[in-house]
Order: sequence, then structure tokens, then C-alpha cells
Amino acid sequence: MFAKNVDMNQQNGCGKCPACNEWNTFFEQKLDDKSVKNKKEGKDVSSISLKNVEYKEISRLSTGFGELDRVLGGGLVDGSLILIGGEPGIGKSTLILQICDKIKTQKTVLYVSGEESAEQIKLRADRLKIDKNNIMFFGETDIDLIESEIEKQNPELVIIDSIQTIYSDKVDSMPGSTSQLREITSRIMRMCKEKNVTTIIIGHVTKDGNIAGPRVLEHMVDVVLYLEGERYLSYRVLRGVKNRFGSTNEIGMFEMEGEGMKEILNPSEVLISEGDENPAGSVIVSTMEGTRPLLVELQALTTNTLFGFPRRTANGIDFNRLTLLMAVIEKRAGINLSNQDAYLNVVGGIRINEPGIDLGIILSVCSSYKNKSIPNDIVVIGEVGLTRRS
Repeated sequence: MFAKNVDMNQQNGCGKCPACNEWNTFFEQKLDDKSVKNKKEGKDVSSISLKNVEYKEISRLSTGFGELDRVLGGGLVDGSLILIGGEPGIGKSTLILQICDKIKTQKTVLYVSGEESAEQIKLRADRLKIDKNNIMFFGETDIDLIESEIEKQNPELVIIDSIQTIYSDKVDSMPGSTSQLREITSRIMRMCKEKNVTTIIIGHVTKDGNIAGPRVLEHMVDVVLYLEGERYLSYRVLRGVKNRFGSTNEIGMFEMEGEGMKEILNPSEVLISEGDENPAGSVIVSTMEGTRPLLVELQALTTNTLFGFPRRTANGIDFNRLTLLMAVIEKRAGINLSNQDAYLNVVGGIRINEPGIDLGIILSVCSSYKNKSIPNDIVVIGEVGLTRRS
């Protein structure tokens, strides 16, 4: 629709202009196909054979953390867009600030924060004993000003904490809304690709543990990482769920200490409880997380229920998987667990989706029910089906 002064005798039946409130000054005009094509003049929109495509070798920049480089597939890729999600207080900002300190670069590292002031970031840096002159802080939430600062500083790495606080004046909605997140992420992605600037954005998570906002947010970025762990435990698990430059489902283990995140080079050592005791209900299982095999301890406890309906609790595995395997125990092993409360825990706060731990779950539950210990030099591996096979 276009507003235009016209002769009433020539334009009959036209509408009313919402700007000047005059009749017969508002008419409908169909755009010519040629005018649309003119907008694309100068651009090569023809297809090309993949055989003739030339590309440069992927250049990676080490983060200074071997565990993080493992999850990323070898380090930060130039011009990549990385999304890190996690619960509040889990250690996202701490890990990112340590990366800014450990990264080996001669250029500027730009830290953009829409939640914390420069004094708060400096206070955390002092606690983590971070002293680096090329870390620049920019406290702003307007994407236009952020892009101008990136153009000015020409940094090697950009940190945006967090994506839900950034907004654009072109979108008429509140920061953190679906339309704002799409617009902001699209502009950040276009900027980091055109300027070949590696960008890490931090995102909040919902009650379900997913990154807040539309799922398209995860589809637009190159890498998606989740920082997991129990808030009251010191261990943290960094899990890669998407990586266009490496394998997925890789994990890195960290321990939260007073001076920040410390990487754990042998996760199996901390995932198995220490001590010479061999209590009933404990079993060691083997699981694959990406390309790394891990030894994890499962602990189960069964006790007589005080109510008519038995209680089932699972920490670290899918609750429905526990109830399913307990039904297999009752049906195939002939053990009546209908009057037993069952509790299962994965030591270390790690979450496992590997089906190969099914047999370990069954043995730990049966061990607790029979009050018989399983030798601690036995590792259990096996997936359990619903039907009996000969």
C-alpha cells in the first residue's frame, strides 16, 4: 500500500490515508516483477557444482582447557557462533571469563554484558586471579551499539552474556521474546560470518532444562553446549549436543573451586566413590559419552513402602526407564517389588542416556533388595529388552 496524491476523477473508489486522513489519496499498487529483480542485481544467485567449490582448512584456536577443546572438536573455529546454556549459578560466566584469560591471542577479547556491570565483572576477575589487558568490557543491550563496538575493536573473540537481554529497535517486543531472539541471533550470526569473528553467546534455560526461546535459536548457531551438574556438588559436566565442526555428545568434566573451574582429566576417578567398602546396591557400569568411555557408579536402595503405592525416584537417568526395568525384574526374574520403594542415583551428578547401563540398573536394584553385594572389580555392560530370548 502506498500513499499518494491523485485526482479523484482518475482514482475512484480509493481508500483513506491513515497519515493525512484524506480520502482518495490511498490506493493499492502491485509491484512489478522487474522491480523485485532489480533488488538482486549484482548478486550471483546461480547454482554451482560442489566439485568446483574451494575452501580453506578449518583454523582452530585453543581455549586453554583440554576438556573444552575436546567438546568443541579441537578448539574454537574462526567465525563460528557458539551457544552455551545452563542453569543460573552453574558457572557459565565463570568458565567464559577463564576462557578470555587463557585464550592465546594478540587481539582484543570483547566481553558484552547486559546483566552485570563492569565492577561486578572486575570483582569476579580478581577472585579468579585473571589479569589480562586485552579483555575489553562493554555494558550494553542495544544490538546496534554492540555491532558498532565490534566494528571499532575488531576483536578475536566476542562474548555476549546473555542473549536474552539484547534487543533491537526494529522489533516491537520485549527483550527475550521469540521475535527478538530470532532477530538478534540472525544479526549476530551474519556479523560473525562476515567479519570472521568467533562469538560465544550465553543463554538461560527453562524449568525443563532447555535453552529459553524458540528451538530455531539452537538451529541457527554452529555449536550448542550445555553446562550441567548439581548445584550443591562441585562437579560440572559440559555436554555438546550440536557441533558442525566435530562430533556430538562429547562431554568435558570440570570441578568448581574457589579460583574457578578446574578441568578433570580422568572423570572415571571422580564418578566412582572412594573407599574399600562394597555396600549392597552399588555397581560399576561402563558408558560411552561421545568418543570417551566412562566408568560410573550406580547406587540403588529398596525399602518397604509405607503407603499403598510404591515410590520410584531416579537421579541421573530417565525415570520411565527405571520403572520399565523394574517391571522386567518382576516379570522375568520373579521378584515382587510391588511393596518396595526404589531409589536410584548416579554418582557425581552426571546424567546418562546410554542404554548399555540397563543391566547395571537391574543388578543394583536386585542387589539392594537381596542385600547382597556385587564385587567391586566387576564392570557391568548390557541393554535389556522387554521380551525373553532363548
